Amino acid sequence: MSKRILIVEDEESIADLEKDYLELSGFEVEVANDGEVGLKKGLEGEFDLIILDLMLPGVDGFEICRQIRSQKNTPIIMVSAKKDDIDKIRGLGLGADDYMTKPFSPSELVARVKAHLARYERLIGSNVEQNEVIEIRGLKIDKTARRVWVNGEEKSFTTKEFDLLTFLAGHPNHVYSKEELFREIWDMESIGDIATVTVHIKKIREKIEYDTSHPQYIETIWGVGYRFKV
Repeated sequence: MSKRILIVEDEESIADLEKDYLELSGFEVEVANDGEVGLKKGLEGEFDLIILDLMLPGVDGFEICRQIRSQKNTPIIMVSAKKDDIDKIRGLGLGADDYMTKPFSPSELVARVKAHLARYERLIGSNVEQNEVIEIRGLKIDKTARRVWVNGEEKSFTTKEFDLLTFLAGHPNHVYSKEELFREIWDMESIGDIATVTVHIKKIREKIEYDTSHPQYIETIWGVGYRFKV
C-alpha cells in the first residue's frame, strides 16, 4: 500500500511541484493551502509523513507542528524560505524531524521523505513486541495472549490447563513425572493430589488430540510420566 503524504503549503506552484515529484515516486499526496485546513487534516487524517511550510495564512507551521506532535508521532519535515538558525532550532524543538530551506530541489525532498519514512518504520518495528507463539503440527499456542488453536479452530482452556500445555510444549521430548509437573504448575504449597495432573492431561487431550487413544502431542510414558512429542 502506498504511503500517504500531506503537504501544507500556501504557494500552489510549489505545492504542485512537490506533489508531482512525490506521486512519480509512488506516494499518495494530499495538499492543504492554508494553515487551518492543514492543521485539521494533520490531526484528523491518517498520513505517513507531513511536509509543513512555516509561513502560512491562518495558523503558522510552528503551531501546526506543536499541535500535531502533541497527539501523533507522524514524521514532519518543516520547509521555509527563512534561513535563520533560530527558526530551525525552534521548529526542531517543537518536534519537527527535519528542516529544509527554500529553494531546494524536489528530488532532494523526495530523498528526505524516503529516508524519514524508512527511519520511522525501523523505529516502530523495534518497539513492537511480538507475541511469543509455539506452533507444532497444527497446534498453535500464543503464550502472550494465552490462546490456543487446533487446525485453525480456537479452543478454550482453563488457567492450569493452559499452563500445563504450555510448559510441556515449551520443553518438547522431555519426560516429566506427575510429581514434577504438579510441583511446576501447582507448586508445593498448593492443596491437591498428583492425580490432578492426570485429570488435566485428559482434559487437554480432549481439546487438542484428534484421537485421544493414540495421542500425537502428549504421550504417556508408562511408569514415568508424560512427554510432548515433536
